[in-house]
Amino acid sequence: MRPLVGALVCALLLGCSGQVMEGGTGAPSSAAERPAPSGAGLRLSTGQDTGGGLAALPDHCQVRPGPLPDPACTPGAIDPTVTVSELCPTPHTRARRPPESYTGPLKRQLMARYGESGSTSGYELDHLVPLELGGAGWDVHNLWPEPGASPNAKDAVEDAANRAVCSGRLSLARAQREIAGDWMALGRELGVSG
Repeated sequence: MRPLVGALVCALLLGCSGQVMEGGTGAPSSAAERPAPSGAGLRLSTGQDTGGGLAALPDHCQVRPGPLPDPACTPGAIDPTVTVSELCPTPHTRARRPPESYTGPLKRQLMARYGESGSTSGYELDHLVPLELGGAGWDVHNLWPEPGASPNAKDAVEDAANRAVCSGRLSLARAQREIAGDWMALGRELGVSG
């Protein structure tokens, strides 16, 4: 309950809505860890979005080369209550992973938004900010139809970023921001081919 109260205080009094929170404390991380004020950025998830958030997404989205999702449709979202201790040394993500009864229909709906008409088996409904980095499991702003089979190159980057956070080489806020912005660049930084 305390992280939620802190996040609300931060949002209401300090104007930090949409900022990445370090460790779920409800306080913004240092100035160096805040996302750039580019207008687009990580969202703080408010809990289980049961698909109603689709109305907030643009009607048409486009996969960028890489593949990278459309930042207007999939900016990424984090769960501000997740702490580093929940992610390290082994991430505990099962309770935050939505069931197939939610992800199956959502995958088809998001594929339609992204203009993808192929078989659903050719796509992974991917968390842009992975659960092992505190990504929001249910938020449609953090889910997109990633082309290709699973496991894929992004999975190796997710694992390497989790290890870097757990070892203290990379802050959780920075890992979340960088994987949402360009997971391939983060992979190169971490020495993982992507």
